[in-house]
Amino acid sequence: MDVFKMAWRNVWRNRRRTLVTVAAMALALLVMILYNGLMEGYLLVMERNVLDLEMGDVQVFAPGYQDKPSIYTRIQDTGALLARLDRLGYPASGRLIGGGLAAAGDASAGVTLRGLVVERDAAVSQIYKHVGEGQWLASDRPGEAVLGRRLARTLGIKPGDELVVLGQAADGSIANELYTVRGVLKGVSDVTDRSGIFLTAEAFREFFILPSGEHQIIVRRPADLDLTTVASTIRDLAPKLEVKTWRELMPTIASMMDSMRGVTYTVFFIVYIAIGILILNAMLMAVFERIREFGVLKALGVGPGHVLGLILTESAFQTGLAILAGLTLSLPGLWYLTRVGINMGTLGGMSIMGLALDPVWRTVVTPNTFIHPVLILILIVSVAVLYPALKAAWISPLKAIRHQ
Repeated sequence: MDVFKMAWRNVWRNRRRTLVTVAAMALALLVMILYNGLMEGYLLVMERNVLDLEMGDVQVFAPGYQDKPSIYTRIQDTGALLARLDRLGYPASGRLIGGGLAAAGDASAGVTLRGLVVERDAAVSQIYKHVGEGQWLASDRPGEAVLGRRLARTLGIKPGDELVVLGQAADGSIANELYTVRGVLKGVSDVTDRSGIFLTAEAFREFFILPSGEHQIIVRRPADLDLTTVASTIRDLAPKLEVKTWRELMPTIASMMDSMRGVTYTVFFIVYIAIGILILNAMLMAVFERIREFGVLKALGVGPGHVLGLILTESAFQTGLAILAGLTLSLPGLWYLTRVGINMGTLGGMSIMGLALDPVWRTVVTPNTFIHPVLILILIVSVAVLYPALKAAWISPLKAIRHQ
């Protein structure tokens, strides 16, 4: 018995039912591919905001700094640690952090000043690409500063304006300086937007009279190494320092992202279970319509395994057609969502847990965008068709022939 030829012919015996079943599976697959791509895009943008703009993959601190941040609690001899990280191929850069008061005209606000080495910091952070007005810091222009957008709005200043900053230097004296605003950032995070001021490391040290040390070192991991391995290696390099991954520093964000990936698969199963019920109903109808046919086949010596294979092959043909249709239909949608995206309008100015949202929600296409929806569809279809197939395989020939 040519199972494949017979199965293909049986698939088209009832064209309407076959087309409805295939269309339902194809539509479900199309929706899940687009949904999966959008969710991956959303999570990737959120992760990039955390890693590229704020945290890096791993951060290193002096003991006790995380519990009680202080300008006096610094990592000493950072040059040696940075050199070892460079040899391992781990991009790293130190940062200085201090508090102060900024004023312009009649307005003032509490601020967090961050000093960085411009060239090294560009290897661990993409924040230099998020300048909304003006320009990013230049190492040869220590008298200039870049501000968060809400802070600039609060102070009523723009690039080219002057900014007065006051604070307490490390030697106990009053620190004060006049800076020129070089740039204003786009939305990064609530903390940076409301109070962030970025200076060159040279300007920061001069302002706070801080000759040496760093408050934190931001490290990025190579693409071929996982986060745990990198963190473990850095702990071995600096056993006396505190080494934290971004997931340890921001556990709520990490947990939310993991949960959202779980929600994606839950939605997959809910949609596909509905499709599975449709397939179960269609295959049961197909089996009951052909009970006498199966009885004759078994009376002629066709074994249960061949009947089972026939039903499964018919289902495989329908599933294959649905996958082909779903993948084909998804390509224009993915192209549009990748290039154009969905404009979230006013939601673009909002944030989730302190992270700014991109106003345009775009899809990210990876192999998993297609693989996961297709595999789950195949799994659900296989389970749904199993009962009708077993029923047809084990039916009694005599009872089947007499069936009305």
